[in-house]
Amino acid sequence: MPLYLTKFSMTPEAWAKLIKQPEDRREAVGRLLEAAGGKLHGYWYAFGDHDGFALGEAPDSTAMASALVTVAGSGAFSSLSTTVLVTVEEMLDALGRAQRIAYRPPGG
Repeated sequence: MPLYLTKFSMTPEAWAKLIKQPEDRREAVGRLLEAAGGKLHGYWYAFGDHDGFALGEAPDSTAMASALVTVAGSGAFSSLSTTVLVTVEEMLDALGRAQRIAYRPPGG
């Protein structure tokens, strides 16, 4: 199954709720991904441009999108972006396929 790295930042209101009542969000996120047919592999908070990262898998992009729109619709996040991760084996396959594809760059 494809892996997806999600970067998130929470709203001040969501942080205030967690300060008032701290909770481990891995359980909720894990259930969300399981409902979409996937699995949570990790969940981290961070300093910097984003408040945290979640690493999960899903059967396909549509399944992951269903989980992400559910999360985005909650209003608890000020930003949410996801990157599809490619394994080394998948990239080696892609590089092999690229050898058979012709492309003319602009002006070339």
